[in-house]
Amino acid sequence: MLRGVDRTALSEQDVKEILPWIPPRPICRVEVDSVTGTHAHGFYIDCFLPPDELETQYLLANLARVKDAASCAIRLGAKIVSLGGFSSILIEGNFAHLPSGGETAFTTGNTLTVSFIVRGIKRMCALERRDLADAKVLIIGATGDVGSGCARCLAPFVNRLLLRARNKERLSKLAAQLRRDGCPVDLAWDAESFDCAADIVICAASLPSPTFVLNGIVPDAIVCDAGYPKNLAPLSAPRAKVFHGGMGQVTGDLRLSPDLNGILNRHPLPNVAHGCLLEGMALVLEKRFEPFSQGRGFITREKVAEIERIADRHGICPAPLFNQAGPLEEPKARLLTRAVPKWGPERKETGPLRRVGVSGAR
Repeated sequence: MLRGVDRTALSEQDVKEILPWIPPRPICRVEVDSVTGTHAHGFYIDCFLPPDELETQYLLANLARVKDAASCAIRLGAKIVSLGGFSSILIEGNFAHLPSGGETAFTTGNTLTVSFIVRGIKRMCALERRDLADAKVLIIGATGDVGSGCARCLAPFVNRLLLRARNKERLSKLAAQLRRDGCPVDLAWDAESFDCAADIVICAASLPSPTFVLNGIVPDAIVCDAGYPKNLAPLSAPRAKVFHGGMGQVTGDLRLSPDLNGILNRHPLPNVAHGCLLEGMALVLEKRFEPFSQGRGFITREKVAEIERIADRHGICPAPLFNQAGPLEEPKARLLTRAVPKWGPERKETGPLRRVGVSGAR
């Protein structure tokens, strides 16, 4: 993609050998219009982290790349930086790893991502005529920032939470917190627990490639694949109602230059992006240059409701439900409207937006 369509495609091995030599840099300009008439602009900055090189032995090199990408954003005058994908996972909420940017604020973008996942679950339940209050919800990757945020948001509305993660200590702490709030919780650490018991599954683990196989899933279970890269191995849950969660749509306007829609954001409809990127956009449009999402364990129902109000005010809403086969529901007119002229005189500049994005070996 970076070489241009006129070039012969490289093999995956060639790409892997080239990636380490590419420094973090902006690969496209981003512009977004709010339905209120305000405007924000910035860049998508890629760290070029191979997703199959995320083990401990690569940690220092990968952290150095994220720092370089953050420095790039600061040099470009960023007022806020949304850490996307593996860049936020590597930082683990410890923003002390990042360079001091003066007026530059950092956010993981995970709070709006959680909002889009939870709202997607509710819409899928409505679409399939399911009662969420009767559901047993399995969250895979429950101790991560997104997984734990989903658990807190869904706890008041479901019959039972089934939490699965590798870290027993973190999982036990999360379960204790949820039980204090009155939610029944069961825990598991192995790879296949609860598959046959869950009505709804949220896959929110940090994986370098699609590897989960849910062959034991109950017929017609609702499955949200919220990972990026995706969590589910192809054709691993043929009987399930699968949708891709965590993405939103800009109902004003969203422009990438060069136009990388369909490459950076795999969605069949326009103006769609990942929640982590859209959180940064919403905060800039709201003129709130702050570390709204700060890392694991800070996503609460109150914070999710707050970012939803901000996003909704600027016309940033959950993307139409879809999976790899295409849309799952009829797009509504409100999901793609242009509320203000593209280059109208009333558009106001609210400052730059930057994202440190990790798109993997593409």
